[in-house]
Amino acid sequence: MLNILFPRLCCGCDSILSMAEDLVCVVCRHEIPLNRIHSHSTESLKKKFYGRVPLENATALIQFQKGGLTQRLMHQMKYHGYKELSDFFGKWLGEELQSIPSYGDIQYVIPVPLHKQKLKKRGYNQVEGFGRTLAAYLNASYRDDILIKDSKTASQVFKNRILRFDIEEVFRINNIEEIQDSHVLLVDDIITTGATLERCATELLKAKNVKLSIATIALSA
Repeated sequence: MLNILFPRLCCGCDSILSMAEDLVCVVCRHEIPLNRIHSHSTESLKKKFYGRVPLENATALIQFQKGGLTQRLMHQMKYHGYKELSDFFGKWLGEELQSIPSYGDIQYVIPVPLHKQKLKKRGYNQVEGFGRTLAAYLNASYRDDILIKDSKTASQVFKNRILRFDIEEVFRINNIEEIQDSHVLLVDDIITTGATLERCATELLKAKNVKLSIATIALSA
């Protein structure tokens, strides 16, 4: 009865979801372009950071397409309050990563942080659900108190690489001793140039004997 009076709609196409569907309908789910870099033994994303930061692994679940389904889903999650989509993508990727040995020794999952003013305005970090769910699948600890963002910047999603590097983003590491001698998974919603992830990775790698991997929901061409 509730689904008749207040139908649950697909976050991708606004069609009414069946009782067996959650957040995204079957049709949209099959239309989401997948990267699954972790599943076909390619280091293409890892090479993106070559000479910038050393990584153990790097993966992204889906391919971001401007003006398409993936952009709508990411915007629904990031700007329109559908934070459950973050968990949805975390479950999808987590089910795949938990069987890959190179991700098996991850001890901490750490999100790219928001500035406290942006976090207060939005009410949530859009990558939190993704990170928490991945941590559960990998039997790791989710820690959002290790990496702190001190500067507040405008949205950078569609800015080119030169402009991104001109924008000052200041991150710092807190409780550095807690992650030394461990394997850390740094998570974010989308990779464009990798500038933000590089800055965060640089801070995390200040910890003694830390290994670092990266996982994001989407990768932008």
